[in-house]
Amino acid sequence: MATVLEKRADNQTAIRAEHVNVFYKNFQALYDINLAFPKKHVTALIGPSGCGKSTFLRTLNRMNDNIPGFRMEGHVTIGDENIYAPKTDVVQLRKKVGMVFQRPNPFPMSIYDNVAYGPRIHGVKNRHVLDEMVERCLLQAALWDEVKDRLHTSAAGLSGGQQQRLVLARVLAVEPGIILMDEPASALDPVSAAKIEELILELKAQYTIIIVTHNMQQAMRVSGHTAFFLNGRVVEFAETTKMFTNPASKQTEDYISGRFG
Repeated sequence: MATVLEKRADNQTAIRAEHVNVFYKNFQALYDINLAFPKKHVTALIGPSGCGKSTFLRTLNRMNDNIPGFRMEGHVTIGDENIYAPKTDVVQLRKKVGMVFQRPNPFPMSIYDNVAYGPRIHGVKNRHVLDEMVERCLLQAALWDEVKDRLHTSAAGLSGGQQQRLVLARVLAVEPGIILMDEPASALDPVSAAKIEELILELKAQYTIIIVTHNMQQAMRVSGHTAFFLNGRVVEFAETTKMFTNPASKQTEDYISGRFG
């Protein structure tokens, strides 16, 4: 499938999927996916439930690896590195490619320790360095002013929206280049969801963001490009404005207009 993004120079591409097929035992979940995601850009993945968009998102940092029967064909590359090569350090990969899930999943520890957890795992021990990093990431996640006086209290005491922003701060703390988001606002109230969208728009200046969403309006607000998935295939991949105003496929038009899905 020829796309706008496939024409971009490689040095402008953050991560690329080529001829990706995914199987769970005898069931094929994805068929010949070819997508390239530009650096410091937001791309939305849309489509009905069960269409493969979350499965595809998880192929980008190998979150499917531990699912029984999982098998992938094709290539996913960051620069010249095939992330499915046998020598790949998956811990280092997930440092480069962070993930925010649908429901907030703060660790059962303090707000401070949630953010400091990743850097500590990767060898940062200096308290001054950790203090600065925690403050910086909480500021980036628009949470610092709300929690700066209770950093050493349990993260479980935060609201759902605050917990999701804390999880985002935790992802930012390991300095990824790419952030994957699997419906990050769908479990939140409208005010908290709006804050997450504002953060996405701010963070795209520094990070490549790929977001799965069922919310068509959200896709229009935050993304520059959109991929429409259906039955494990990419039906259409285009600039978001173009897709929503003049889709090339009748299937895309029917989904966006609410005629199915």
